[in-house]
Amino acid sequence: MRRAGLRHAELSRLIGLLGHTDTVVIADCGLPIPRDLPMVDLALGHGEIAFRTVLDIMLSEIVVQAHTVADESLDSQVQEWCAERAPHLGEAIMVPHEELKARVAQAAFVVRTGEETPYANVILQCGVPF
Repeated sequence: MRRAGLRHAELSRLIGLLGHTDTVVIADCGLPIPRDLPMVDLALGHGEIAFRTVLDIMLSEIVVQAHTVADESLDSQVQEWCAERAPHLGEAIMVPHEELKARVAQAAFVVRTGEETPYANVILQCGVPF
């Protein structure tokens, strides 16, 4: 049994397979996810499990060199949540929401949360720890 850190077996396995420049999506409960893309579904109910919680856990597990969010999120809490974690998120890339949805298909996997805040989606690009 692990002493500390992530305890979700499938999520831990998928994180272990990531390499430099691979991308991972943390998604709200409404983001369309291609059926053939691996997904860890953490959506337990309305608002559970929160985007912020999953983002914090992911940032404790992986090195991020850049993150992508939708332009439409500029006026939402998503920008505040990302700003609070800016030192761990690398370069900020803003794209239209339709482009963000198209980029999801290129991700290694998606973590779906129960978040119901509009545009609460981020694509994390993996960096290296050296």
